[in-house]
Amino acid sequence: MDEGRGPLAGLKVLEFSGLGPGPFAGMLLADMGADVVRVDRPPSRHADPADITGRGKRSLVLDLKSAAGLATARGLAGRADVLIEGFRPGVMERLGLGPDELLAANPRLVYGRITGWGQHGPLAHVAGHDLNYIAITGALAAIGERGGRPVPPLNLVGDFGGGSMFLLFGVLCALHERARSGRGQVIDAAMTDGVNAMLAPILSLRALGQWTGKRGGNLLDGGAPFYNTYRCADGKYVAVGPIEPQFYQLLREKLGLLDAREFDGQMDTERWPDLARRLGSVFGSKTRAEWTALLEGTDVCFAPVLDFEEAPGHPHNRARESHYVQDGVTQPAPAPRYSRTPTRQPPSPCGIGGDAAAVCADWGLEKQP
Repeated sequence: MDEGRGPLAGLKVLEFSGLGPGPFAGMLLADMGADVVRVDRPPSRHADPADITGRGKRSLVLDLKSAAGLATARGLAGRADVLIEGFRPGVMERLGLGPDELLAANPRLVYGRITGWGQHGPLAHVAGHDLNYIAITGALAAIGERGGRPVPPLNLVGDFGGGSMFLLFGVLCALHERARSGRGQVIDAAMTDGVNAMLAPILSLRALGQWTGKRGGNLLDGGAPFYNTYRCADGKYVAVGPIEPQFYQLLREKLGLLDAREFDGQMDTERWPDLARRLGSVFGSKTRAEWTALLEGTDVCFAPVLDFEEAPGHPHNRARESHYVQDGVTQPAPAPRYSRTPTRQPPSPCGIGGDAAAVCADWGLEKQP
């Protein structure tokens, strides 16, 4: 197989198919040039080009409850640099593919496990979703409007921020350590742990007395009138965030509010609700396009709030080629960018199970499943 380009070219990754954070982590590794082979369950089927997280990977179908399928999976794991799985604790062990057995056969294997609750603890074996995982960290309680209920922030915070990204961080750290020791290890990546880690800056603000327990009443949660979104005359929205005093003054200047003395006390939290209502009236007087023409590109920390259809067409996204269309599907370009080992545009998802012969040949397995 042509390993393509990217900083991870030559890295062999075995991904056991699942939902959410595991496939996304595999996609990011494939984007960076790794040879990601996904083990799918029977039967074989056509690929769906809308499955963006399947891009850049190869697939083979294995019945892991059969002797032949299990032997092939073990053979691939014996040649892999990294294994990714997202099953409940104990599932891989019951299949005969647990880390003790696989690391004994391949001591250099980095065995990445991603779950919501982690491999141990009273909730480890309980079903859950992103919303549940971020609920016990305190993050969910902090997201939402003043006086309202907590609002699910898509599933970006738990599944992908606290999940995929921390799994990948662990995997890459283990690969770095392996270069010194020659030994792999097991990564226990729990979404709850990842979200807890991401909360460090907010917990610092709380410890400093700069974060209250009231939702929608703080600097970064929509409580501050200068860090919020506003509805425009056409029903669309803009986002402004001039936290720094000089940027706040520039916003006042652009909005014609320099003489409005009530805006002098930027950090007077008691006045924030009234100032937010005043700014709401101001932004409601023009369309989003009119505000964009006036404010975008200045230091008022402004951006129009775009939907998924609009975002790829924004001039900044176009200039950075942040999206591309493949097989009729608009998708994000690989990120980040590299100066010496640039990435390539990943191929579309392959047919499920369509790469068995090529994978076995490339990975040095004599028998095909």
